[in-house]
Amino acid sequence: MRLILPIILLLTLLASPHTLAQDVLSTADEQAETTAVQDNFLNGIPALAVTTGDDGTQQYSVTLQILFIMTALTLLPALAMMMTSFTRIIVVFAILRQALGLQSTPSNQILLGLALFLSIFIMTPVFQQVNQNALQPYINEELNADQALAQAEIPFRAFMAAQTRESDLQLFLELSDNTDLAGIDDVPMTVLIPAFVTSELKTAFQIGFMLFIPFLVIDLVVASVLMAMGMMMLSPIIISLPFKIMLFVLVDGWAMVIGTLAMSFGV
Repeated sequence: MRLILPIILLLTLLASPHTLAQDVLSTADEQAETTAVQDNFLNGIPALAVTTGDDGTQQYSVTLQILFIMTALTLLPALAMMMTSFTRIIVVFAILRQALGLQSTPSNQILLGLALFLSIFIMTPVFQQVNQNALQPYINEELNADQALAQAEIPFRAFMAAQTRESDLQLFLELSDNTDLAGIDDVPMTVLIPAFVTSELKTAFQIGFMLFIPFLVIDLVVASVLMAMGMMMLSPIIISLPFKIMLFVLVDGWAMVIGTLAMSFGV
């Protein structure tokens, strides 16, 4: 029995020599084609073309520029939060929800969506300038990538500089040892962005403080009434929540808050 299985296997191999040879040749051909494709990819792909100009500057091919842009898109959420009005808006909304005593209403998704579209509304003039001065000339091949990036930086720099406090900007200039700059145009973006974010947080907390005061007064009044009635075991938050919601609705609170945020940016 032990000799039968090897004999059967040997007869099978001898019965199909051409098929085995064809399989071996096919495998070898596929490996050769794969190697040729890899060689062509490494040696002749136009996406890796870099052209050096007469003045020493280097120009990258459009395909390679697209690769860089797709890689830079991973930083888009951080740029959206740190270089636009998004930070101030979302912080104010979070403080407002806390002042109302609502833990999860409106939900985080609603607040983020509202803050995002309100930021787009506020930043529309900046986006239009970027599109007109940087994006369209780059698409029409009137500017290269470096020039388009420099033109796109100008509107964002002007917006952030208008919202940044001088004390915050001076702090980061001193920390970076760049105190001998001629003007705001000479401030590096690595200094302007953290100064802008610091100013935005300070402004957001100031607006949040003003929003918190009326709701805090309602909480104090309700707590005093409950203590005077001897109902100390009843949470004042349960009683004050309907009154705070009613007050917020009667004064058209969402319109007031959103309008105040928009006007705080000069819109």
